[in-house]
Amino acid sequence: MVLASNLSAMKVALTGASGFIGSWTARTLHGEGHLVRALVRSSSRRDHIDPYLDGCVIGSVEERDAHLPLLQDCEALIHNAIDWRLIREGAWERHLDANLAASIELMHLAAQQGMHIIFVSSVAVHHEILPEWNGRIDGTHPMRPGGMYGACKAALEAHVWMLRSMHDIPCTIIRPAAVYGIDPALDRSIGVPILQRVRKGETLRRKGGGKFVHVDDVAQSMVRSLNCQSADGSIYHLADCYARWSDWGEMACEILGQQVDIDDSSPAQPKNMFTTDELAQDLNLPLDRGHTGIKDHLKELAALI
Repeated sequence: MVLASNLSAMKVALTGASGFIGSWTARTLHGEGHLVRALVRSSSRRDHIDPYLDGCVIGSVEERDAHLPLLQDCEALIHNAIDWRLIREGAWERHLDANLAASIELMHLAAQQGMHIIFVSSVAVHHEILPEWNGRIDGTHPMRPGGMYGACKAALEAHVWMLRSMHDIPCTIIRPAAVYGIDPALDRSIGVPILQRVRKGETLRRKGGGKFVHVDDVAQSMVRSLNCQSADGSIYHLADCYARWSDWGEMACEILGQQVDIDDSSPAQPKNMFTTDELAQDLNLPLDRGHTGIKDHLKELAALI
């Protein structure tokens, strides 16, 4: 087994650095001794990541003039950025240019320079799950997205493999599920609406649930993939546990000492779950926080809001 300890410090280009996952990744990279050059929009705050940066390029992935300054002299690219606003607004032509075409151009430039590419994809590349996998979804399951976001990620994954083949460079795909943790924009943290409703004594009727992973585990998966031979050509699903929204609500009630009416009629277990054995084997990163991790997050969030 090859562990992803910090065998040597690297200069890493990071997109989406000021956002939720990006800011945690910048801090984790810095903590492991890597040098971080961030791509940050002129409209984005930077105070929360400035201590962790070796350099900063003002711009976006859509702005092609920013690509070369971002990548100059770097040894790895972590491509994490996506402009969600374009997808939400249905600005499809702009979305395809900014999130798809520009990303391909950025990663192509990185590949030409021989850089390790770590691409932050999503479990959203999976929508239609084939019964042959018996509910245990691994990296060999075909991508069958059900929305524009998942389709974009799937298309970019295909280009990552093409670049790996053409340029003989190391590439790693990270596919997080729903990511929880303290967002720099606090009100966007998963759990805030639930805590607020419970505090007001309001009924919780949201059905279903999801697969969740802590943002620190997402950041660690990327940082540990650097210098890790086993990470080359690997797809890592990051799904720590399944939780219903009613589970979140019950934990919030316990933390706040409140009682509200909660609809807990949704199935307690999902039909499908993603395998994570490779994370423990390759990166020494077992995903084992479970519901305890979610409850700890809610406690921290409740104190902050």
